[in-house]
Amino acid sequence: LGVVAHSDGDVIYHSIVDAIFGALTLPDIGQVFQDTDPRWKGCDSSKFMEHAHTVMADYGYKVGNIDVTLILERPKVASFKPAMKKNIVNLLQTTPGRVNIKARTHERVDSVGELRSLSCHVVMTLELDT
Repeated sequence: LGVVAHSDGDVIYHSIVDAIFGALTLPDIGQVFQDTDPRWKGCDSSKFMEHAHTVMADYGYKVGNIDVTLILERPKVASFKPAMKKNIVNLLQTTPGRVNIKARTHERVDSVGELRSLSCHVVMTLELDT
């Protein structure tokens, strides 16, 4: 399953960035990093995460908790979760105990189950950085 996107299309990073921006009542990732701007063509989504972390810190916050749910049929991601978690922890300068990643399928139902799409949900809390 390939992702069609202007940047590299990392659905987890994009969802986390949107969660950070949403918690800070800022515009969404598509408004901040517009797909009409050639600077973002093929951009590594870690740049978006780094920017979101900087903005979060500028507002005086840090990660409270991040709960990621990746929804896709394939590939199975269990073996990748430790590396994914480590990358998120490093990019957002937090601790492993504050990041959780889950994966589930749609049991061959709808566009996700038919391998035509994937989805990601992120629930996140921010804490004042004192």
